[in-house]
Amino acid sequence: MNYPLLNVFLTTMWFFLWILWFFLLFRVFGDLFRDHELSGWAKAGWCVFVILLPFLGVFVYLIARGHGMAAREAEGQARAEQDFREYVQGVTAESPAPSQAEQLQKLADLKSQGHLTDQEYEKAKAGILV
Repeated sequence: MNYPLLNVFLTTMWFFLWILWFFLLFRVFGDLFRDHELSGWAKAGWCVFVILLPFLGVFVYLIARGHGMAAREAEGQARAEQDFREYVQGVTAESPAPSQAEQLQKLADLKSQGHLTDQEYEKAKAGILV
């Protein structure tokens, strides 16, 4: 098989450029649907343009709307982080730490059911009362 090194290099380059193109295309579609300022008709128009003329459509999109892509992504990440923090704060506020009396009651129940020996019970009790 005669496949010189330069042809291997060029084939590999074209393959990775093809993959890079798909990453760029998905990035444009993600940004398009993340933007809340565009109307539905504008989004549909951009989609048709990018699908019918992919190279030209993506390059025109990057020129026309590329300046705000990073800002929209940062805004989405900040919103997701805020939602996560609110969720964590809500969950921790709903389930307060059990009081010493509740912990001692649990220990007594475990001992009475035979799950704890006297030595384990006393050690855990001392840990709670400290």
